[in-house]
Amino acid sequence: MKAHAQVAVIGGGVVGASVLYHLTSLGWRDVVLLERAELTAGSTWHAAGGVHTLNGDANVASLQAYTIDLYRELERVSGVSCGIHQTGCIYLAVTEQEHDFFKSEHAKAQHLQVGLHFIDFAEVRARNPLIETAHYRAAMFDPNDGNVDPTGVTNAYAKAARDAGAEIYRHTPVTAIRRLPGREWELTTPHGVLRAEYVVNAAGLWAREVARLMHVELPIVPLEHQYLITNEIPQLAGLGAEIPYTVDFDGAVYLRQEGNGLLVGTYEQDCRHWAVDGTPLDFGVELLPPDTERIVAPLGKMLERMPAMLGAGVKRVVNGGMMFSPDGNPIIGPLAGEETSFVAAGCMMGLSQSGGIGLAVARWIVDGEPGMDVFAMDVSRYGDFANAAYVRAKTRENYQRRFILPCWNEELPAARGVRTSPVYGQLAAAGAVFGVAAAFEVPLWYAASAAQAHEAPSFHRSASFAPVAAECRAVRGGVGLWETSCYCKLEVAGADAARWLDGILANHLPRETGRIALSPILTPRGRILGDVTVVRLDVDRLLLFGSPSAETYYLRWFVQHLADATVTVRSLTRELCGFAITGPQARALLARVTTADVSARGLPFLSSRWMHIGLAECLVLRLSFTGELGYEIYMPADNQRHVYETLLEAGRELQLRHFGLRALNALRLEKGYGTWGREYSSDYSPAAAALSRFVCTDKGPFVGRDAVVAERTQPLARRLTLLAIESRDPDPVGGEPVFVNGKPVARLTSAAFSHTFGYSLGFAYLPPDLVADTEVQVLSQRLPARILREAPFDPQGLRMRA
Repeated sequence: MKAHAQVAVIGGGVVGASVLYHLTSLGWRDVVLLERAELTAGSTWHAAGGVHTLNGDANVASLQAYTIDLYRELERVSGVSCGIHQTGCIYLAVTEQEHDFFKSEHAKAQHLQVGLHFIDFAEVRARNPLIETAHYRAAMFDPNDGNVDPTGVTNAYAKAARDAGAEIYRHTPVTAIRRLPGREWELTTPHGVLRAEYVVNAAGLWAREVARLMHVELPIVPLEHQYLITNEIPQLAGLGAEIPYTVDFDGAVYLRQEGNGLLVGTYEQDCRHWAVDGTPLDFGVELLPPDTERIVAPLGKMLERMPAMLGAGVKRVVNGGMMFSPDGNPIIGPLAGEETSFVAAGCMMGLSQSGGIGLAVARWIVDGEPGMDVFAMDVSRYGDFANAAYVRAKTRENYQRRFILPCWNEELPAARGVRTSPVYGQLAAAGAVFGVAAAFEVPLWYAASAAQAHEAPSFHRSASFAPVAAECRAVRGGVGLWETSCYCKLEVAGADAARWLDGILANHLPRETGRIALSPILTPRGRILGDVTVVRLDVDRLLLFGSPSAETYYLRWFVQHLADATVTVRSLTRELCGFAITGPQARALLARVTTADVSARGLPFLSSRWMHIGLAECLVLRLSFTGELGYEIYMPADNQRHVYETLLEAGRELQLRHFGLRALNALRLEKGYGTWGREYSSDYSPAAAALSRFVCTDKGPFVGRDAVVAERTQPLARRLTLLAIESRDPDPVGGEPVFVNGKPVARLTSAAFSHTFGYSLGFAYLPPDLVADTEVQVLSQRLPARILREAPFDPQGLRMRA
């Protein structure tokens, strides 16, 4: 075994082999793969092999489409068969809600250009004569889908990587990992010690064990997954062609042809975790004992809907461990504080996603960033709330819901109440209906009473529509209160804090104590990594506010760039709770609860002051995300209940009303404000996102500056554009395709119905000189849309600066 490599990939399943291959395809040759047993040992070898493009996240869907397209090229490059059966896939709907989901995905697929389309039942029967179509409401067909040979794919990756210079060491488990001074890692194996500049943990079922060698706990755990293979079915033998992969969501079953029989799998409700405390080190190319009692009942519907299966009998049952993350997506990317240590694990859809994961991780290593927004798979989407109990609860829920199609307004019940503010009970009593952001309970909307705080999952207007309308009217006409405790709050302090942070943020820092600035955080390629509000608390102390889900993501980035020991970055999210008050009466309310000067002169726009709210000392920020006059008020957690009661009492005569995230989303769209994770992500540059005014290339060097300067010499291909959409129900919520002259050209990054103006508003990245009318497809409806050159609400910003 060699003694040194640029990259050491640990794990020889389909994901590890893909990372290795993609590193070589990007030009890195000094790369090795260490496999504890044989290639594919663990989960890969017994996978059902299905490949699909369908995914609720557009970027993940595009990576899955890339993976499927890659397999033909991989066969050509390696000379190894991937066992491609591109039969297509029939997706079947029984309920109206499933049909609505199909309409939504069909609309999105037009923009992604993946070929997903509706078919009639005559075509269903022609493609798969075993199906009794009378049971179904609708069907879709994706011609790209099918299945591959897991072993063939893995060996094709491995052969292509070897041919390009990579080395693979089988029967070489990693038994110890040590960080050396500088950037390198020392990996101990039974065959010697390897030093590597980068390490990638792609160890699959053993990814937790490898991570623990580095003193890291990963938010993943295996579950048992079973499928069965039937004996020969005579009807199949006489067809002369393979039937398509078939998925029945109501029946909770997937199946494909295997020889002249069927491979049939389900995600049963009575699921089982496996090896919760750790995967046995002596486990290899093995299966778990079958437990057919748990899957027989779920298969009952399929036997009724495909009666040809009844007499076939079971030839074989496969029960194997599959690694799950809490939301079912992989966990990839650099580990916190370790920019040269990567993970690529938790890939329960490894055959569908291996190519995309390998490409993203390899780019991340070679280029310093993955080349597209992969936050839906980024390990940093989980913070320290994702402990072992949380992971078990959420992975069980995710497994049980693999065939329950989600609606836009659906909030899942597992592992709730993990992070709550001191006023959670009071907000619930006020009728709050909560959602979750980074495990934090966030009010979405307020019902008339706690007893009415419920809405059924739907793609249409729900029970929240009228209450959200009332919340929006209250903010626009009086004053509303929104709890901001969930926002991430990061303190940057130290003698050199300002100089260091100035090299990270794209905008000027606030120059004076008490002033506020808004700033993007950019990647080296000049893409938007983050979007923060910066408050200067003192000469050497600054406080950053951002989206709840971004905290671990931002902390990782800051720590990776933290070379100066005189600078510290720490989270104050748990220490500081908060509220926003906003609306024409917000100043009147604030004046009633403090003796401080809160006039426009005493507390001007984009400034902050310490002041007493009732008996509690609070930090008050003058800013607004609704476009109205507004303030954010932050206090220690043990003061929050007092501040809340003080505001409620003082606001009674002003008709103070609670409002939630749904209203906030509609209000910020009316003002033309984008938000991180929707409009602002690493898919876009600040110029494209209309954020150039917050990027100051004249201030000196900062991350991404050179890329921004270079981009300014080129014409913009697309720019963030606000659309007015004539919707009546259903309304767009984000992800819907935008059509120009009948052709899909973009998708909505976010959208909501404007209760102020009576139509929907949505953002999309469109050609900057576009003047043609557009359409937005919501489910099956094409809705007229107008390009707005300025925000419909107070475009000059006079109200929030009043």
